[in-house]
Amino acid sequence: MVAQEFTVDLTKPLVFQVGHLGEAYQEWVHQPIVSKEGPRFFASDFWESLTLTVWWAVPTIWLPVVCWFTMMSYRMGHTPSQIALIVGAGIFLWTLIEYSLHRFLFHIQTKSYWGNTIHYLLHGCHHKHPMDGLRLVFPPAATAVLCFPFWNFVKLISTPSTAPALFGGGLLGYVLYDCTHYYLHHGQPSKDPARHLKRYHLNHHFRIQTSGFGITSSLWDNVFGTLPPAKTTGKSS
Repeated sequence: MVAQEFTVDLTKPLVFQVGHLGEAYQEWVHQPIVSKEGPRFFASDFWESLTLTVWWAVPTIWLPVVCWFTMMSYRMGHTPSQIALIVGAGIFLWTLIEYSLHRFLFHIQTKSYWGNTIHYLLHGCHHKHPMDGLRLVFPPAATAVLCFPFWNFVKLISTPSTAPALFGGGLLGYVLYDCTHYYLHHGQPSKDPARHLKRYHLNHHFRIQTSGFGITSSLWDNVFGTLPPAKTTGKSS
């Protein structure tokens, strides 16, 4: 007797349902529902609230942190021109992290119950509901957790006086990334490069989801050969 395939009930909280899809999860999650009204994740109002973030919370919370870390390097004796270079290096480092996370973690193939569940929370929900405006940016609590390994990594590759500004630059790169990502989904750019970036990113969502992993630029897609085929980079539908 063939087991009946599991069907997700979109009227009920989704997070603890999607794991039951098993191998069918990958196909299901990459069939987007284009609606500005997002789904319910959890039955608990507390846990549900942790998944909802307005876009302006990202610069409001993290830009003061960027300034504080940058000033640490300044107080340690670095000149403004040196600080600018270090911060620029941090932003550049972030672009590689952005690409790597998107390609190797956010698009990991899963089929187990918990694998599907965690993937849905990390990124699958965004592909299933790409216009959900309250789940487009990373929740501050999750960002704070990720800052710890990033800070330790920065300390490992830099000096004590340059590490704060390098970390601040990386965090600034993250802020630019998350705000850009929100704008690409909900803004209406009329000029390049923003218009090109919007087409490029929506192409990743609605046409070929196994390439085009850059958000703020296509730099690392060029470097690592993950540019989408030329025939799919035209105007989005």
